[in-house]
Amino acid sequence: MRVKAFHKIGVMMILTVVIFLSIAKVPVSAAKVNITKRELDYFQGVSSKDVKKLPSVGVRLGDVYISEAAYIINDTTYIPLRAVTTLAGASVAFDDKTRCAYISMPGLSMSVSDGSYIIYANERPLLSRTPAVILSDGRMYVPVRSIAKALSLDVEWLPSREVYLSGAVKPLVHADYYYSYDSLYWLSRIISAESRGEPLLGQIAVGNVVLNRVRHRDYPNTIYGVIFDRKYGVQFSPVSNGSIYAVPTYSAGIAAKICLEGISVSPDILFFMEPSKSTSSWIYSNRPYAFTVSNHYFFY
Repeated sequence: MRVKAFHKIGVMMILTVVIFLSIAKVPVSAAKVNITKRELDYFQGVSSKDVKKLPSVGVRLGDVYISEAAYIINDTTYIPLRAVTTLAGASVAFDDKTRCAYISMPGLSMSVSDGSYIIYANERPLLSRTPAVILSDGRMYVPVRSIAKALSLDVEWLPSREVYLSGAVKPLVHADYYYSYDSLYWLSRIISAESRGEPLLGQIAVGNVVLNRVRHRDYPNTIYGVIFDRKYGVQFSPVSNGSIYAVPTYSAGIAAKICLEGISVSPDILFFMEPSKSTSSWIYSNRPYAFTVSNHYFFY
């Protein structure tokens, strides 16, 4: 019986690791995580896709001017994806059925879907507050800072009303080497356990709470330490009920990566609660309220 029990436990551990790695290694074809709401006005849509109605600016990559214009949408500079990446030395393929562009060059695989707020580059999700979009001229445009990050380029505005991309083109570090395995492992688990079923922004906010605590002088300085902190009692209910050990959802893995990329809804939130499930009013009574995302209230 003991041999069978240990065998069963071993199989379960192997399956957990395999499933986690499948989440950690996001295929470039998986180019969308749904944005279900625009909580806090964080995510902005595109009100007009007509290039004739959009302010245009010039684009320069190093010393080369790009013939296609860039456009300003919601105060964000959008650059033509194919023109810029081709000039950088990449090849571009577009799938009409999925409306997804695939960009490849030595050391870089990237996918961009029409309407997606996330560009996947070397299995890293680069989140923008405004989505990639195909405009009325039939070209796909993307927020300039997302594509600049993917190619390790600097961005600056020139007085001549041009956006200038400078530096040597170099693919950003692959996810396998960029994220700490331990950080991604535990952050994705606490996000999944605390906010399973919540919209992406809510999952990111939960991850922000953990990372804000890591940086705060009153808490441990590691993700694992924060999650399992017992200085003032158990801090997160999934630690006491065991759900922290469950395999994280796919979206929680993406949210964890986004948090580790430095995206923050707020750098100051340290607490959250779901009122319908809370058994204590301590947070309400002792911490300043920040905002609500879906079912979670966040506090400073």
